[in-house]
Amino acid sequence: MKKIILSIEGMTCSACSNGLEKYLNKQNGILSASVNLVMANASIEYDEKIVNREKLDEFVKQAGFKSLGEFKEIKLESKNKKEKIKFIIFSFLAVILMYVSMGHMIGLPTLDIINPHTHGVQYSITLLVLTCLFLIYGFDILKNGYKNLIHGTPNMDTLVGIGVISSFLYSIYGMCMIIKGNHEYTMNLYFESSAIVIYFIKLGRYIDGISKDKTKEAISKLTQITPKSAIIKIDGELKEVTIDEIKKGDIVVSRPGEKIAVDGEIISGKAHLDEAFITGESKPVSKEIGSKVIAGSINYDGYIEYKAERIGKESTISEIVKLVVEASNTKAPIAKIADKVSGYFVPSVIVISIITFIVYLILGSSFNTALITFVTVLVVACPCSLGLATPLAIVVSEGLCASNGILVKKSEILENFGKVDTIVFDKTGTLTYGKLKISEILNYSNIEEKKLLQIVSSLEEKSTHPIGKAFTDYSQENKLEKLKVQNFENIAGHGIVGTVEDEEYIIGNSKILEKYRISNSHLDDEKKLSEKGNSIIYVAKNKEILALIGVNDIIRENSKEIINELNNKKIQTIMLTGDNLETANKIAKEIGITKVIANVLPKEKSDMIKILKEEGKYVAMCGDGINDSPALACSDIGVSVNSGTDIAMDSSDVILTRSNLNSITNLITISNKTIRNIKQNLFWAFFYNLLMIPIAIGVLKPFGISINPMIASLAMVFSSITVILNSARLRNIKLK
Repeated sequence: MKKIILSIEGMTCSACSNGLEKYLNKQNGILSASVNLVMANASIEYDEKIVNREKLDEFVKQAGFKSLGEFKEIKLESKNKKEKIKFIIFSFLAVILMYVSMGHMIGLPTLDIINPHTHGVQYSITLLVLTCLFLIYGFDILKNGYKNLIHGTPNMDTLVGIGVISSFLYSIYGMCMIIKGNHEYTMNLYFESSAIVIYFIKLGRYIDGISKDKTKEAISKLTQITPKSAIIKIDGELKEVTIDEIKKGDIVVSRPGEKIAVDGEIISGKAHLDEAFITGESKPVSKEIGSKVIAGSINYDGYIEYKAERIGKESTISEIVKLVVEASNTKAPIAKIADKVSGYFVPSVIVISIITFIVYLILGSSFNTALITFVTVLVVACPCSLGLATPLAIVVSEGLCASNGILVKKSEILENFGKVDTIVFDKTGTLTYGKLKISEILNYSNIEEKKLLQIVSSLEEKSTHPIGKAFTDYSQENKLEKLKVQNFENIAGHGIVGTVEDEEYIIGNSKILEKYRISNSHLDDEKKLSEKGNSIIYVAKNKEILALIGVNDIIRENSKEIINELNNKKIQTIMLTGDNLETANKIAKEIGITKVIANVLPKEKSDMIKILKEEGKYVAMCGDGINDSPALACSDIGVSVNSGTDIAMDSSDVILTRSNLNSITNLITISNKTIRNIKQNLFWAFFYNLLMIPIAIGVLKPFGISINPMIASLAMVFSSITVILNSARLRNIKLK
């Protein structure tokens, strides 16, 4: 089983994407296929033992479209100067055509040589020449419509093509009659209808293309984070290469002000890197030998050399883009409504237009009237707005999520996250940072606190105990200079001893005081710190206690505010942790969680999620993606809090790459507003067709209300613009 995303050319509406999707899913060897109209690609899961890449391309061709190969990056359809000039020229020709065909009707001065009343032949030939130019301009529309009709997947272009060719051929017939001397056909030529319909379709596509580019912009910006070139070190010499030339194991050099080219590990030097684009952390992060670096990070102040580890598709950025693109290719449940309707819509419109044509003739209307009504119904019913209603809103929201550190694996999550009524949080690494930090210092000595911590950090750096990491992190964050340590000794279960600046320091728990027979008169302070959930570190010198330091797992920034906000939204919050109940209750009380389930193993966590679901709850589980994997997989929606260096977590549906929990409430906001936006889009798309098709048929003619093909094509453009502008409003959602 293999999965591939192919870029597709030739899709113009939902009937196109639905037709291709249905055709692919019918083929032997294809397990599943999902086609995205906005992103212009198809995500295909297939059995490589039955079909290969070439066969997939052939399937796409058989369906009436063209495969452009494997999707590699999001390409913006930039409108070059040539295309703009072409559009301007045809805008000018459209004005001339309308002037020639209709100027005389409203009393505008016209050249006598093309006056329909005196020179009908020259008049009709002029219209024919101008119209042929527009047919050449819109040949892609006519060709695509014909191909899709032949392949049994009629689309918007099919409707337009049938209408345009019908009115054009009838006008050719009329021109022939004029040449024969039957001048009554002069007022029954519809060349301009064929031409202007194509012009307005092209106008709509031009606007649509610009909108799609803006929609994909937030996602495409991710691919532009990494630099185009880098410096690598070969046999001691520096060489500039393109990003594609870097191979695994290469030594890459980064100087102050430069971006990290690929994911890797520092082997020389140290620096502060800005990783805000991934982690959301505004403060530069200190990196030294052994630290991992992420492509796209900005080197603030140091010279480092790092070994390339994850390049190309394996890099963090590529993984993020891949997740976002794959998510936009999945179907939200609400999208299936539009897809199902679109599948029947085009054939139904063709049938309705034919019936209308026949009924008009039966009722005694002229062939001209019946034909124009037939064409008007075909053009006005183009399902372009219906096709854009769901995918455009989804892609805008996916881009918004991605740019705010929220990676949603399936678009259905955007629909369902607003339904969540219970959020279960793991404690360590989710509500807390998952790493020990210095929380409180009681300094009993005359040594300045900064100096004291410099001494302790220098000693703790040589320790392998997890508590030592709290001090080394503090030292790096505050840029404390390391002091020389001598006579270092690690005393298992007690602490460490070492000499700094010719003074011996003893650091550890209360047991180390007993070992060195140091009297402890600070038991009350120790008790107070312990009650706050701290691990206690004593610092002593010359039989005297210098300080008492509390080390704790710090609660994440904004945790209290986020829990309070969720509670206000009537969403139940639960803490589910393997830690002891006393510690869990202290943290839960501090941040506002009222229900705590403690002392549970990973498997027991998933059992608790099942119980909540059996109670009728719609449950989201928020954990660190490691010990919480069973619970994440078991929940309705699994949310993984991650640093961004390993984002490919199969157990979760959503990955939060930023270090605070604002993303939870942001996702709820995006989910609710996206679904509301899609419903609005679908309403306007359905309302437009329900309103305009009867008008096109002529139901309101007794009241003096009717439209022709030109007005119908313009109305179609406006319906698409309505959906485009409404979807674009999602970019303005205010997030925290």
